[in-house]
Amino acid sequence: MRLYINSLFAAAMLIAISVAYAGELRLSAGSSDLPDLGESHYSDQTDNQPGDEKTATSEECLKFASDKDADLGEVLKAGCEPTLAQMSALMDNPLGNVAMLFTQFDISILENADTNRKGVHGNYMGIAQFPKKINNDWNLINRVVWNVSSMPLDQNKINDFGSIPGGGILPPPDAGGPLPIDLFSGRTTGFGDMYYNALFSPNKPISLDNGAKVLWGAGFDVGLPTATEDLLGTGKWTAGPSALGLYMGEKWKVGALFQQYFDFAGDNSRDDVNITNVQTLYYYSLDDTTSIGAGPNIIANWEQDVDNTFTVPLGVGINKTYKMGKVPVRFGVEVHYSVVRPDNVPAPEWNFRFFIIPAAPSAMFSWMQ
Repeated sequence: MRLYINSLFAAAMLIAISVAYAGELRLSAGSSDLPDLGESHYSDQTDNQPGDEKTATSEECLKFASDKDADLGEVLKAGCEPTLAQMSALMDNPLGNVAMLFTQFDISILENADTNRKGVHGNYMGIAQFPKKINNDWNLINRVVWNVSSMPLDQNKINDFGSIPGGGILPPPDAGGPLPIDLFSGRTTGFGDMYYNALFSPNKPISLDNGAKVLWGAGFDVGLPTATEDLLGTGKWTAGPSALGLYMGEKWKVGALFQQYFDFAGDNSRDDVNITNVQTLYYYSLDDTTSIGAGPNIIANWEQDVDNTFTVPLGVGINKTYKMGKVPVRFGVEVHYSVVRPDNVPAPEWNFRFFIIPAAPSAMFSWMQ
């Protein structure tokens, strides 16, 4: 029953956010008919204009369409349509002027090095990311994170044992989690802790001589103890600094997102939280809408001893952006393998990830400006 209720809760949240997202798209566009991204309708847009003005507008739209890095706010103001290649390039930028809704599914194979037993950890993670313009020079990139997790452990047996894993389990699911005993004989499923990440970023990137760009942002994280089971969260309010740096070349996109979590309030009976998460990003563009690479997470749980502190995965995958109806949507799959993992507590050995990301230019949302 608990699994059923939690599943309904997760589905309801995803549907509500998706409906709100779609509704905002319709309202911001000024009609129910959004432009078909990636297709040319410049002649249709200008049919009701005088000849000279029609030609000028069409030429302006063609000029915008030829520039993959064009300012999509200016594209929309001119009455033109972003191409699929332009939207895909914007989605490559984690600090870009784009609203995205991440739907991510992870299946991790946990291994207990002491017993050589394995278990499967499933996790659904949702991330609503949207920018907010502060002034002409700075943006605030907001990320709201929630997840529903299913661990191959029995919460009741954990309670009988009398101990909760040190530091708990923080997203992303690559982190696995330190577990006090081998309990791969049951399962606990429920809603996990929620997180908010804020990054202040310059509105304009640093341009290099080779045409590449360097982007950076700095801010903070806040974690809320919303988990429905002790095993699925920390039981603590957490906070800490965060920072992101990214190199965006013609083909390569390489960078990292650093996040640190310390507890400052919560259940005093739970262990302290001191966890570092570094999401590495390395992608190579095969064409305007297809990339190979991965974004695995390096985890350091500083509450553990030195032999059980680090989880370091490497990964590979592929993603491609398509047009679904009138919305650009990115689909991707990745495989991660932990080349370094804790010696004496269960940790992820393999992780299989599938994600879907619909997106829209932030210029379509008046409240983001």
